[in-house]
Amino acid sequence: MTTRRYLTLLAELVRLSWRRYPYATAGVIAATVASTAMTPALALALREAIDGIAGGDRRAAILGALGAALVFALDRYLRDAGGVLEKVIADQFSAVHLRRQVDQALAGLEGLDHLERTDLLDRVTAVQDAGHQLGHAPWQAIRAVCHAVKLGLLLLLLGATVNPWLLILLAFAAAPLRLDQYGQRAVSRADVDTAEDFRIQRHLFNMATGPAGGKEIRVAGAGLEIARRQRQAWEKAIRGRYRARVRAAAWRLTGWTIFTLGFGAGLALVVYRTARGEGTLGDLVLAITVAVTLRDALQDTLFGVNVAMGGRTGAESLLWLRDYARGGARQTATLPPPAALRDGITFEQVSFTYSGTERPALDRVSCHLPAGSVVAVVGEYGSGKTTLVKLLAKFYAPDTGRIRVDGIDLAELATDAWRARSSAAFQDFGRFHIRFGDAVGIGDLPHVDDDARVLDAVRAADATPLVERLHNGLDTQLGRRFDGVELSEGQWQKTALARASMRAEPLLFVLDEPTASLDAPSEHAIFERYMARARELAGRTGAITVVVSHRFSTVTGADRILVLDRGRLVEQGTHQELLAADGRYADLYTIQATAYATVSEGIGKPVGGSAG
Repeated sequence: MTTRRYLTLLAELVRLSWRRYPYATAGVIAATVASTAMTPALALALREAIDGIAGGDRRAAILGALGAALVFALDRYLRDAGGVLEKVIADQFSAVHLRRQVDQALAGLEGLDHLERTDLLDRVTAVQDAGHQLGHAPWQAIRAVCHAVKLGLLLLLLGATVNPWLLILLAFAAAPLRLDQYGQRAVSRADVDTAEDFRIQRHLFNMATGPAGGKEIRVAGAGLEIARRQRQAWEKAIRGRYRARVRAAAWRLTGWTIFTLGFGAGLALVVYRTARGEGTLGDLVLAITVAVTLRDALQDTLFGVNVAMGGRTGAESLLWLRDYARGGARQTATLPPPAALRDGITFEQVSFTYSGTERPALDRVSCHLPAGSVVAVVGEYGSGKTTLVKLLAKFYAPDTGRIRVDGIDLAELATDAWRARSSAAFQDFGRFHIRFGDAVGIGDLPHVDDDARVLDAVRAADATPLVERLHNGLDTQLGRRFDGVELSEGQWQKTALARASMRAEPLLFVLDEPTASLDAPSEHAIFERYMARARELAGRTGAITVVVSHRFSTVTGADRILVLDRGRLVEQGTHQELLAADGRYADLYTIQATAYATVSEGIGKPVGGSAG
């Protein structure tokens, strides 16, 4: 990231602050700029007071002392007021605006592949970690400029009123500023390089302290091992950042040493001239005052530069995310989906491989899903079932081949419009810790507050008894961490099914392992309901219902069954056709049916054959 881009971003943040918080922004800028002249004015006032005392000029002495007191008080007020206003604005920026910018940068991306990229996740982590500094960075950059101006004014004051040779101190004052930048660049690089280790340790900590993973960790007695790995990841990240900060400290020490030597020589010159009668006592006091405040001015300048440079890490990652979002990953298709399906959806030699893997998740799949049909996708775990529906939802694009919707390439359909005509319940469903009615209603956002529509979706998912048991019905807060109700796995799945039922006229309805967390009676009831719903949707919009399941007994009524094995489509047809073919489907169906029958018989018999 160039300095120019960083400064452009800081200017953008200042403009945004001006639009959002005009009075606070004006107050910060005014206080910062006004404080620039306070220290030089204090030094001049003190010199006037000392010269008045030394020369017996009572009026000059009193006015100088009063002026010094007034300037000092005003300087403290401006510092405190500006600091409070800056904190208010910076906290708002880091907590709201910067996080929203990250959300907006990622929300416009069509697929999910970016969430599997470690370099992108590292950048998100860097923005989160440096968000506070980035929120302060615009104001600290302004402060750094003002402090640098103050530093220049102090040195010019020395040169103009005491000795022109003291202007050489400007070069010595520049040394800490310049050398500190080298150290801060190393720190910024280290923050990005160690972001993945920070993510790992944070994940391990959340896993060990959360209720979901906590149960298994305690049963397995793995708590100490998780803690060891979390500490190991933390120490690895800290080592990288520690080394960078040691280098930064070395650069800073070198800069301060150069400045101290130069300024010490300057003070010695002033004392020497005063001792020889070439300057007044007021000049010496002015020089000492400047000497005392010059260090603070330089330190304030360096602090402002450090915070501004610290924000550079977050800024670099934020700009990287923006560039990524604009780099072709955004939505480009514009064609609307059809009002109703006439022909259906066709896969033409579709292949897809996940990033970081070698074996295709789908390998040259060709099939036709007729309009108005219920299509079941079956196969063992890892056969590519969920990948197929993810491609239908445009979470990923095929590596080769095409998916056509009524003859139109799915890639040419506007993603937002296509998803607005789709509904889905996935096996890794979301557990939204919000109001129950909202957790269902967000399945069709324009109707999130339509309680009648929400209750219809609840009935479709056979979740009415669940709502009746909630103490506040649709208004019940979910999630124990937010003082709400914790649902069982099956209840969360029914909530997800209800959410998927919110849209009244989808063209594509996906049920990906929709009953994996439910008992057999609930599973049977829900499949009956959703088969009836599928026929109803087919009559209205020609909708295709895709059911992904590893339980073969639940898909026997489908119009078409696709059998996947290691990413390849090995069979397709109706249940009876596939049984008659005596192939892969018949083998798996027979194995599963036999296993269930054996289990059922075992449940009805005494253990070990004993009647007692």
